[in-house]
Amino acid sequence: MSANLKKLSDLSKRGPHRVLEGDLGYTGLPGKVYTPAEGDGLPAIAFGHDWMRSVDDYHATLRHLASWGIVVAAPDTESGLRPDHSGFAADLDTAVQILAGVRLGNGNVTVAPAKIGVAGHGMGGGAAVLSAVDNPKVKAVAAIYPANTAPSAIEAARNLLIPAMVIGPGEDSDSLFDPGNPAKLAYNWAGEVVYRAPAKGSQASFSEDGLAKRLLGLGKPNSKVQASVRGLLVGYLLHELAGERKYSAFSEPDATGPKVSSLSGEALAERAGLTRDDAAFSLF
Repeated sequence: MSANLKKLSDLSKRGPHRVLEGDLGYTGLPGKVYTPAEGDGLPAIAFGHDWMRSVDDYHATLRHLASWGIVVAAPDTESGLRPDHSGFAADLDTAVQILAGVRLGNGNVTVAPAKIGVAGHGMGGGAAVLSAVDNPKVKAVAAIYPANTAPSAIEAARNLLIPAMVIGPGEDSDSLFDPGNPAKLAYNWAGEVVYRAPAKGSQASFSEDGLAKRLLGLGKPNSKVQASVRGLLVGYLLHELAGERKYSAFSEPDATGPKVSSLSGEALAERAGLTRDDAAFSLF
């Protein structure tokens, strides 16, 4: 019997902590920090934005994570038309180092160095994968509709033994032109991985785009998808980084929840567009 993400609805709502926002720029890295008002030894992530986006396009999501006790450092770099993916991955690594070594908030917040992960959306999801390669500080990865990067995050996944959650489009999504193959990235992942597909979710649905981006066709935000993804992130990160066993279902490959499906094995390979021969070859 597959695990049930029965806590997803609760985790999709705002958490119990008051949230503080700060300027990451004081460390020399442009961006923002979101923290609960207080706490010692907290879990944390460095978060990467998508192509042609900024931290402001994820304001509600990053506040949501902090409301559940997860510290977030989000670099606001590589936001132009031709971003440097390796450079963005390096910025995420810098954010990880800042999280591990700096007292945050009003001096009332510290992060446990053993509870740090990386996450991102689209381009930022791919950059998060790249930043985790040969990086012992990173304990888990969450890639939300990850896009193609150069170098390839899909190939980098073959060398990552840490746990990961990959979120990809649902079968009912308008995802024909998404610039990535999240299912293939998940299939290639060397360590433990879960692949979640919220109903009607796609890369364009997650960022909190304003009217200008919508008119340009750069975004189609969907509040229900955003809520589901936020809940999935909270549950997964609290289990993998904070070790909260009550959220262990969020790390189960075949877990299902309200309007969220999961894929693994042959079903995941099929979603990735791999033939049987391709899938067999990728195991070696």
